[in-house]
Amino acid sequence: MNQSLLDMHRLVWTSLMAAIVAASSYMVVPIGPIPFSLQPVFVFLTGFLLGPVRGFFAMALYILAGVVGLPVFAGGGAGIGHLFGPTGGYLLGFLLSPLVTGQARVESRSSEVRWISGLFWGIIAIIMIYVLGMCWLRISMDMSWGRVLAVGVLPFAPWDMVKIVVAVICCRYLQKYNLAPR
Repeated sequence: MNQSLLDMHRLVWTSLMAAIVAASSYMVVPIGPIPFSLQPVFVFLTGFLLGPVRGFFAMALYILAGVVGLPVFAGGGAGIGHLFGPTGGYLLGFLLSPLVTGQARVESRSSEVRWISGLFWGIIAIIMIYVLGMCWLRISMDMSWGRVLAVGVLPFAPWDMVKIVVAVICCRYLQKYNLAPR
């Protein structure tokens, strides 16, 4: 594949992953100030498939789309207010997550995400998302740490572990059949 075609292929995948994260924001269960959505699956998958740099740009594109008014945040939300509301820290975590999950691709010589590596970097990424989310939730909602943990982490943690596994499965499937970006 020549370089200009490869660059176009990578650009399409970057845009596609931003769009998939946006579409997954509509698969939501509103259970409090932090909604339950399928977005983490695709945020993790973005890093696994695109690597840290392109994954970061895909998430930056997603957040930029929401800030300028496209309804891409959980439940169809939009606007810069979401960055300063209860979910702002989690959105920042989404932005930084591919820098972490992308390490699973970087450390492999073949760019194929291995099980242990994917699970390890996925867990590190979700911990980072939780820490940023909890800190911002505490500030924005003026809650105690115990309340922030009860509202912003505990309801999500078991399901987010499942989402990491699903993201690794999807990544490995796409890579097995040469459907993943190079």
